Amino acid sequence: MFLVLSETLEGSGGLFDINATLPLMALQVVLLTFLLNIFFYSPVTDVLDKRDAYISDSLTSATSMLDKAELLSSEYEERLVSARQEAQDILTSSKDEAQNTVRLEVEQAQKDTQKLIDESTKQLNIQKDLALRTLQDQVDVLSEQLKAKILAA
Repeated sequence: MFLVLSETLEGSGGLFDINATLPLMALQVVLLTFLLNIFFYSPVTDVLDKRDAYISDSLTSATSMLDKAELLSSEYEERLVSARQEAQDILTSSKDEAQNTVRLEVEQAQKDTQKLIDESTKQLNIQKDLALRTLQDQVDVLSEQLKAKILAA
């Protein structure tokens, strides 16, 4: 049975038979390629193109936002450095002003103290002179009284 079957197969043209089946198969391949192009490859290509465009836009947007964030960060860093420097300047200025005020008040207190000492010394000298004059007058009076008693005796 295999012999009969193999003879019928070989007798009809061998491995490649050129008949109406070959052009029909070629037409099916072309039609399948055309239909796959329309219904599968084009939509898939469109989706892939849209995905690439979305990724590209997202990447561009992210890069732009990153650049903007870096710019803002550097700007804020500069402002922070400036604010710190300004605070340090204000602190130094306030410290200098406070030291100057304290120095002036100490000088004024020293002047007032010196003035008070001078006035007290002057008052004491006046009182001393007055006491000396009073004492001198009393010594003179006592001398006169003693002289009068000695001469009267």
